[in-house]
Amino acid sequence: MAYPHMKLQQSKGYRIINEWLSSRGFHAFEFQEQAWQEICRGESGLVNAPTGCGKTYSVFLGSLIRFINDHPDQYLTKKNNGLQLLWITPLRALAKDIGRAMEEVIRELGMQWRVGIRNGDTDTAERSRQKKNMPEVLIITPESLHLLLAQKQYPELFASLRIIAVDEWHELLGSKRGVQVELAISRIVNCQFSPGTSGKRSVSVWGISATIGNLPEAKEVLLAPLQKEGVIIRAQVNKEIVVESILPDEIEKYPWAGHLGIKLAEKLVPIIERSRTTLIFINTRGMSETWYQTLLTVAPQLAGAIALHHGSIEQELRLWVEEALHTEKLKAVVCTSSLDLGVDFRPVDAVVQVGSPKGIARFLQRAGRSGHRPGEQSRIYFLPTHSLELLEVAALKTAIKEMAIESREPLLLCFDVLLQWLCTLAIGDGFEQAALYHEIKSTHCFADMTEAEWQDILLHLTIGGKALQQYDEYKKVEIEDGRYVIRNRRIAMRHRMHIGTIVSDAMLKVKLMKGGYIGVIEEWFISRLEPGDVFTLAGRNLELVMIREMDVMVRVSRSKKSIVPSWMGGRMSLTANLGQILRQTFDKALHNEDEIELQSLHGLFELQQQLSHIPRHDELLIEQIEDKNGFHLLVYPFEGRQVHEALSAILAYRIGQSLPITFSISMNDYGFELLSDQPVPVDDSNVRELFSTDHLLTDIQKSINSTEMARRKFRDIAVIGGLIFQGMPGERKKARHLQSSASLLFKVFEEYEPNNILLKQAYQEVLMQQMDEVRLRMAMQRIHDHSTIVLRFPEQLTPLSFPIIVDGLNRNHYSSEKLEDRVRKMQAQLEK
Repeated sequence: MAYPHMKLQQSKGYRIINEWLSSRGFHAFEFQEQAWQEICRGESGLVNAPTGCGKTYSVFLGSLIRFINDHPDQYLTKKNNGLQLLWITPLRALAKDIGRAMEEVIRELGMQWRVGIRNGDTDTAERSRQKKNMPEVLIITPESLHLLLAQKQYPELFASLRIIAVDEWHELLGSKRGVQVELAISRIVNCQFSPGTSGKRSVSVWGISATIGNLPEAKEVLLAPLQKEGVIIRAQVNKEIVVESILPDEIEKYPWAGHLGIKLAEKLVPIIERSRTTLIFINTRGMSETWYQTLLTVAPQLAGAIALHHGSIEQELRLWVEEALHTEKLKAVVCTSSLDLGVDFRPVDAVVQVGSPKGIARFLQRAGRSGHRPGEQSRIYFLPTHSLELLEVAALKTAIKEMAIESREPLLLCFDVLLQWLCTLAIGDGFEQAALYHEIKSTHCFADMTEAEWQDILLHLTIGGKALQQYDEYKKVEIEDGRYVIRNRRIAMRHRMHIGTIVSDAMLKVKLMKGGYIGVIEEWFISRLEPGDVFTLAGRNLELVMIREMDVMVRVSRSKKSIVPSWMGGRMSLTANLGQILRQTFDKALHNEDEIELQSLHGLFELQQQLSHIPRHDELLIEQIEDKNGFHLLVYPFEGRQVHEALSAILAYRIGQSLPITFSISMNDYGFELLSDQPVPVDDSNVRELFSTDHLLTDIQKSINSTEMARRKFRDIAVIGGLIFQGMPGERKKARHLQSSASLLFKVFEEYEPNNILLKQAYQEVLMQQMDEVRLRMAMQRIHDHSTIVLRFPEQLTPLSFPIIVDGLNRNHYSSEKLEDRVRKMQAQLEK
């Protein structure tokens, strides 16, 4: 029951919750009370608040207030109330944190509510107990929610449901897991909860988000199935964020990526020792292994007080680390994004960001893990991995002041997810296509789906589509009395095992010969090693003994030298917002007395200005340098690696239209290099037209092997859409076998069904996600229409060009000489 006209402060639920907060020395923020008021009215909406300001309690305590108001005389004794609050969380690791916090409140209030957790780690017995007697609060991941909706008579499980809460909505929005959430919400709010029930039960939907730029759109996407406008509740909480840079003793005027950070490791030790708990965020799993080992080397006294946490470490060890962090048994944890998120009131004194986070929202999220309580100051230390990253932290400080947080663009028309979803429903009670079509169309993702596309999807389900109709394995769904159902138990079992949208390269379990499980490693990495090679995982040096089926058998090694694993997709790209502020930061490069980061770079900027030019925000700098390696064309748009990858290929193609010329291409987040063995014909007469957006799509297709990129992208789409079976547990197909199966299907569709809906999706995803065509077009328009293009011809390499050229050396040249030694020689020659 909702109370649209009752004042919140007059309700019994509010008084009880307020007294509980007071007993703990807290008081409700205004935004929390606003959320409670709207929840009691039966409204839906989005709560936006900085990390550590109690946004979790804004919805959870609101659900308790509403229940107490509905049962003022029985709220302490009423048991088995059925599911009241469905709490969707993006990470398994968050579930335990959130559940612990909720159980503490319920226990102290004396209520009979139970909190259940359902994810990939939940055992069969617990799942059975939940099905027989649902807890009042169920914390669940999107994948496990879809599995729940694959059960027979699932509407009964949601008959008593009052509130759906989507935690960390900014993490889900813009991903296929977010689309899963959209579809699940549309089903829950549209299904009839008991036989003979007419109409729909009033279920409120609330999103909880810490850092997001496009709040109104985020709310619209979440609430689209409800066909309600809903409300946005913003916290007016001034949470102070202090950013402190860890400066190197000497700034290199010719910086290069990655080498500097480890040398500053000793500067972290005092921070760790004076803080109760410290999180050290590393951008990649491979580098987190290196940093963990380095810290133990420079500070052996931290052994036993420091731990490692990332997604490839065995789950039991990860849970131990999280618990030890919670109880302050650990002084520091070296981690990746696996600990980005967390429930309120987790005690972390200090946060260290190693290397640029590449985005403002990510940096704010991590900063908020320090002082993770209302009213506390958040302090984050920034440790650069090369000198120019100090420029990025100066830009980050400006961005925090201006709250220039990135938007998360929602995905549209993800037909692979829809195919999976329809099979999920067909396993359970089945569906009638006419009614479901309108329900699917109510979601933001599929609002623009046409009737023809819907019929194509149904054709895929029932006969495998036009191209695959001769093969029985693709005929998954049968039609019985107008209802689409899956009766084949083998197909149903296979589908349940592979519900989800996270597709990665095959992961192999790493096990000790003597027994014991350490973690997982990607197949592509381990396939490059020979028996006897030593690699690092979970902070231990391990010698490869053999690969047995899906297991990597190892023994502990005492070798001091080891190979640090790298995982696919490890490099993040600079976001558009941070790139824009970075360009503006160059305006004050030589004239700044306030910011310590820019002051420390003064010598580097002076050298750049002396040799070439420092670009202002409305300029594009292009340098042409000739040396023994050839003719370098260097362009500095500051748009991020992802955009530079496409833009460099387009420029190479367009330049090549005037004469035969071959380029090797290198790039970083600041710019890119086209290197040729002949002069590059770029001057004032033609340079601006190189950035024209005329015929852009045609030039993209001609300059980039879009067919091969789409072929790689199609593998993930085919796995999610159920066209490729990844294998039973313990006997998953190798990545190359998956790719060959996907390539075969891709070829069949290209030849016999060129308008196939999944084939078109693959090309669209390459364009919109991998190459970020929208941002690429905007960058080119900015340069072509509004920027002054500055051409310079330095006589030697410049500070801005050096890291790009070194990156090219790393990838494009073969030498028996170590890269670091070669770079040192280059630096010495330049500084002479």
